[in-house]
Amino acid sequence: MIKFAERLKELRLENNLTQEQLGIKVALTHTAISYWEAGKRMPSIEAVVILSKFFKVSLDYMVGLED
Repeated sequence: MIKFAERLKELRLENNLTQEQLGIKVALTHTAISYWEAGKRMPSIEAVVILSKFFKVSLDYMVGLED
């Protein structure tokens, strides 16, 4: 989970997006994104798929199974 939180924040910042902007683009709440980045909650698999497609990275990369 920690790796996912790090990757999500890293990808969001690389794309110059705020949590709110990312939420709007992928139809997720900025509150959920905030919790995920802080490692306070786990995203659903559907949310991870949405984010990996948006950032054009693999699911394995998104969850820290590959670099």
